[in-house]
Amino acid sequence: MSRFFLPAIAFAIMVPIFVVGLNRNKNEIPSPLLENQAPQFELPSLADPNTTVGSKTYAGQLALVNIWATWCVGCRAEHDFLLELSDRNIVPIFGLNWRDQRDKANRWLAQLGDPYMASAYDEDGRVGIDWGVYGAPETFLIAADGTVLYKHIAPLNEQVWQEEFMPRINAAQGGAH
Repeated sequence: MSRFFLPAIAFAIMVPIFVVGLNRNKNEIPSPLLENQAPQFELPSLADPNTTVGSKTYAGQLALVNIWATWCVGCRAEHDFLLELSDRNIVPIFGLNWRDQRDKANRWLAQLGDPYMASAYDEDGRVGIDWGVYGAPETFLIAADGTVLYKHIAPLNEQVWQEEFMPRINAAQGGAH
């Protein structure tokens, strides 16, 4: 009789776990960085390998850090929106070109436009690992004090911007905009 009880008990324990998992938003993967300091980094600039881009580049200001690559279909899908955001001048956008080829990435920006104030080149992906990057695109909203306010996994668009980013930006700016 006990050999029938054990599977039934195991099943009863697993059902609530599956129900919670199925009802979870697939774009909301928990990040240990939320409400903590963003990882410090310094990498070669994508545009000029003799200069560096890193956390000090955007320190002291509210900023977006966008993880992108030329091989990333979602990055191409969000690129026009990033250009539009850059033109709105609400918050500066900094890029982290992740696990890509420098020449392809520079051509991409030359052909499609460059929404970034600066873009770091993370050729081997080590900085991406520190940031907990699962894939590209991912976008982080960083407070002026370096705290990660939000992490979005998937291409940005107007709806996501208005629903997820703008309320946090407004709060961080004390209600401005």
